[in-house]
Amino acid sequence: MKVVEKRDATRPLGEYAAEIGDGTVIVTDHGHPVAALVPLHDMDLETLALSSDSVFMKIIERSRAAVKAEGGISAAEVRERLQ
Repeated sequence: MKVVEKRDATRPLGEYAAEIGDGTVIVTDHGHPVAALVPLHDMDLETLALSSDSVFMKIIERSRAAVKAEGGISAAEVRERLQ
């Protein structure tokens, strides 16, 4: 992990991205983390966008709560119904 103070982060973003490797580059503002460059393994743009979308995450949370409270059906049953 590398930490760089925001006021000192004057190089092009691509140079910091090249330093990620398997670690993380943390940007701080007066010692407090404000941003991070993290390595992404097996991640596509759509998955990344949805995982940081608060509206989508609320939908997922509601769906999980409904399944927990009301039950659901198995993947096998879904396949059977759709065939």
